[in-house]
Amino acid sequence: MVTKQIQRALEESKLDGWLFFDHHRRDPLAYRILGLPDTIQPSRRWYYFVPAKGEPRKLVHRIESGTLDTVPGHKQTYSSWSDQQGKLANLLAGCTRVAMQYSPRSAIPYVSLVDAGTVELVRDTGVEVVSSADLVQQFEARWTDEQFELHLEAGKLLDRVRRHAFELIGERLRSGNAISEYQVQQFIRESFGRLGLVTDHGPIVAVNANASDPHYEPSQDRT
Repeated sequence: MVTKQIQRALEESKLDGWLFFDHHRRDPLAYRILGLPDTIQPSRRWYYFVPAKGEPRKLVHRIESGTLDTVPGHKQTYSSWSDQQGKLANLLAGCTRVAMQYSPRSAIPYVSLVDAGTVELVRDTGVEVVSSADLVQQFEARWTDEQFELHLEAGKLLDRVRRHAFELIGERLRSGNAISEYQVQQFIRESFGRLGLVTDHGPIVAVNANASDPHYEPSQDRT
C-alpha cells in the first residue's frame, strides 16, 4: 500500500487524513487504492484511516476482525451500533478535516460512494468531511509514463482507422454502391483487430436521426 505517498499528499492538501469506509464492497476505489484482496466480502462496516502523520488506524466489526489484516495499522473492533460510534470518534480524535469518497451535491458521482448517513456520522464527531476527488485522481487515475505513451500510440492508430473508414465510405459512394452503418462499424472493428487495438463495445457509426442517439450501435438487423 502507498501509505507514505498518501500521507505526503495529505500534508500538501492540508488535510488531517483520508478516511476509507465500506460495507458490502460498495466502494471499489477503496479496495483498489488500498490494495485489498478480492476475497474480502464484508457484511459489516469497516473504517480505515490514513492520517497525515503517524500510523494508520482500523475499525472493524468483531466478527469480521480480519477484514483489514492485509494493510498496516492499529486495529480496534466494535460489536454494537453505540460501540461503533464511540470508537469512530476515537479513530478520528484530534482531526478537524478529513477526506472521504464524497462529492458535494454529488457533483462527481464516480467519487460519491459513501452514503449520506455515514458522512453525517463522521460529522457528528466534530470532523469536517471534504471530497477525496483530488486524492482519488492522484492515486487511482494517474497514468504511468508507459501508459501515457501507449495512449498516444493508440490515438495515432485510431486516427488512421478513422481516415481509412471515411476513405471506404467515399469510394463506395463515388462508385454508386451503398454502404451501411453496420458495414462501416465492422470495417473499423476488423481494423482494430489487425492493429492490436482492444475495445469493449462500439464504435458508434450513425447517420441521420441515429446520429443524435449517444447510445446507438448498429447491428445486422438495425442499420
